Amino acid sequence: MSVSEDAEHSQCLALSPGLALVFDLDGVVVDSMPLHTLAWQRYLRSLGIQGNDGEARMHGRRTDEIVRDFLGAETDPSIVLRTWRGEERLFREMMRDQLDRHLVPGVARLLERASPAPVALATNAEPANVDFVLDGAGLRRFFSVIVDGTQVANAKPAPDVYLRAASELGVPPAQLYRLEDSPVGVEAARAAGARVVGVLTHSAPLGGVDFSVRDFLEPELETWLLAQRVI
Repeated sequence: MSVSEDAEHSQCLALSPGLALVFDLDGVVVDSMPLHTLAWQRYLRSLGIQGNDGEARMHGRRTDEIVRDFLGAETDPSIVLRTWRGEERLFREMMRDQLDRHLVPGVARLLERASPAPVALATNAEPANVDFVLDGAGLRRFFSVIVDGTQVANAKPAPDVYLRAASELGVPPAQLYRLEDSPVGVEAARAAGARVVGVLTHSAPLGGVDFSVRDFLEPELETWLLAQRVI
């Protein structure tokens, strides 16, 4: 059975009224870090720069911040934009034929089952990557609100993306359940007042979460979500 067929045969997950789910994109909807790391290595090599520590420098950050980390804080904005777009374009080319198998296991089913509840996507990712993943995987229909890194002044670990998502959902931040894979994402969610489910798609420890899972196939997640109540 395909991902889409599996989602369509799911039953609803009846969350307590007033609660909302907010998903990150990279590392939560799609396990993109391995290909992003490789794309950065290849792109930086084309510029004569070694980027072997790319994963540690990029995890949870907005792409313009990653560019300045590699090229220098005072890099001209036009160079930042050109580098940003070049790496992201290479990433999408590399991911294009592999997107379905890089989705975090069970994510389509969870989104389908949770659809009666308010569901948002809030991410540091750029709009082109958001569109690429949501449209390529057929997941856009599950999100009533989408907030990307270009829509807020401050990227994670600032809470801006979560506060905007809460505002657009019409839900107080304390009633958000944020699904996150990175320490900066957890920090941002906590700063917004949200509760956090850690998604352990990376080997690094992830502290400060209320609950954690390896992926969305673990039945304990739905049991835990169903037990949550409005504070």
